[in-house]
Amino acid sequence: MKQAPELVTANALRRRHLLLGSAAGLAAAPLASAWAQTRPAADLSKTTLRVASYKGGWVTLLKAAGLDNTPYQIEWKEFNSGVQHIEAINAGALDLGSGSEIPAVFAARTPGRVRVIAVSKGDLNNQAVFAQKDSPIKTIADLKGKRVGYVRATTTHYFLHKMLAEVGLSLNDVQLVSLSPADGLSAFARGDLDAWAIYGYNGQLARTKYGARAIKTSKGYLSGNFLVYGNAESWTDEARKAALGDLLQRVQKATAWAVANAVPWAKAQSAETRVPLDALLQIFANRSHDDRILPIVDADIASHQAVADVFSRIGVLDAPVKVAPLWDKTFNRFLVNPA
Repeated sequence: MKQAPELVTANALRRRHLLLGSAAGLAAAPLASAWAQTRPAADLSKTTLRVASYKGGWVTLLKAAGLDNTPYQIEWKEFNSGVQHIEAINAGALDLGSGSEIPAVFAARTPGRVRVIAVSKGDLNNQAVFAQKDSPIKTIADLKGKRVGYVRATTTHYFLHKMLAEVGLSLNDVQLVSLSPADGLSAFARGDLDAWAIYGYNGQLARTKYGARAIKTSKGYLSGNFLVYGNAESWTDEARKAALGDLLQRVQKATAWAVANAVPWAKAQSAETRVPLDALLQIFANRSHDDRILPIVDADIASHQAVADVFSRIGVLDAPVKVAPLWDKTFNRFLVNPA
């Protein structure tokens, strides 16, 4: 009897974790230790954090993991891009947000409130260049002269440049079409694009609904670093600082829970985002590595600077920038590196 796609993928996920043995359990031990050592002792009941989340993001994750019972209030704000998170922080409207390395590159051009306070190691296989299912395009070199969709000034802009350069091409050698992720999916479905550089759910939907073929993923081209942005003015108050540290721990612990509980996490995400469960399970089954929330190390800052240097060199930035002033290790003590 043929198994349903959900069961097939779920079984693959279970086998993956059996092969990994007790890695998730081993990772949970230092997390639990750090959690016990740094949980806030002060009364935070009058403290309110203003936190940005993507649809199906932190707010959904904390609820699914049973970690949303915070001793402080959270005013959740939904934004769909890291640029919006940073803009809201610099406007004084947010305490915490997140996004890729790219928005913070642009934020480094002018001083503001935003700081990078932690790093989320994310999947690289869900960022890729897709071709139409019946297209003769097989390699990145085949993109020459073709209509290629991307999202300007995002990770897709960066990894598409790197992939083209590797085969002796530049962005000028393709017909670039800058589109939002939703508009890009519609354009790809209509056949208006020969190929599409995209990230996240939309790429998986292109694959499952329209037969898109991933000709290359971003593994080896992106660092996998997704940044947690904080408002530097928020931790001048000790109660707010304690609440922020506690929330970062909860997100770290919830992320570890999601790795060990991929099926219930996918169900929670599907209910919130309306992305089909099968598509989410496929993303989890095919991911390049498990997600983790980690304290800042110097290599993270160097990686961010490398991105800034590339964007400066290809003219996306109007001048070179130094990203180090954006990085702040204040909250490293709240987090533990399970590696």
